[in-house]
Amino acid sequence: MSKKLNTNSNVYIIVYAIIMVVVVAFLLAFVSKALQERSDANVAIDKKSQILAALNIRNIDKNEVEKIYSQVIVADCVVDANGEVLKAGNDKDNDAFKMGSKDISENCLPLYVCSINDEKKFVVPVYGMGLWGGLWGYVSINSDGNTVYGAYFSHESETAGLGALITEEKFQNQFQGKTVFDMENNVALSVLKVGKTSNTPEQSRCDAITGATLTSDGVDNMLKVCLKNYANVFKRIVK
Repeated sequence: MSKKLNTNSNVYIIVYAIIMVVVVAFLLAFVSKALQERSDANVAIDKKSQILAALNIRNIDKNEVEKIYSQVIVADCVVDANGEVLKAGNDKDNDAFKMGSKDISENCLPLYVCSINDEKKFVVPVYGMGLWGGLWGYVSINSDGNTVYGAYFSHESETAGLGALITEEKFQNQFQGKTVFDMENNVALSVLKVGKTSNTPEQSRCDAITGATLTSDGVDNMLKVCLKNYANVFKRIVK
């Protein structure tokens, strides 16, 4: 007569738990692998939407993003701080587009070359820290290499109703037409509290968000730090 399995024994419980853990881990890995391609595609669409928003192309259907992006973006170059082209980016989505903030350095800078109504524009990424977490965005520059065409900003976890307002068009639209660099080729574009005394000329000054000083300072700082790397790039472009 066969011995009845003791389901209350420690050995049974341990073996059962191990089997369940292995099975669940396998299923999770399988599902993750199966959904990875779709997840990567959604991340790419979101990034392209943000770049288009910086070019003042907003509120478009998700299904139209790829089409419009391919029409507007001419190349996603990688350049160094002197404007030397490291990667031409003609095969879009494979050069600058694949770069994250950790890949960006003074000698490795993403530069999106764009065409809006047959006018050349440039888009550069910016990234920094706010009150509670990371900030990032994109700034588009006109062909003169010194005037903002548009801007887009987002955040990781800023305070709702305060710092989170950097995501709103009202805040972002005020950057349009502002001057980026001063006569000494330093970054003049600034986010300053209303009424604050500063040497920043009016054509480079944007209003901070009331009650969100640290987030506003974070946007100001990331513009200063990130755009500084492109000063000589744009100087060379417009020669």
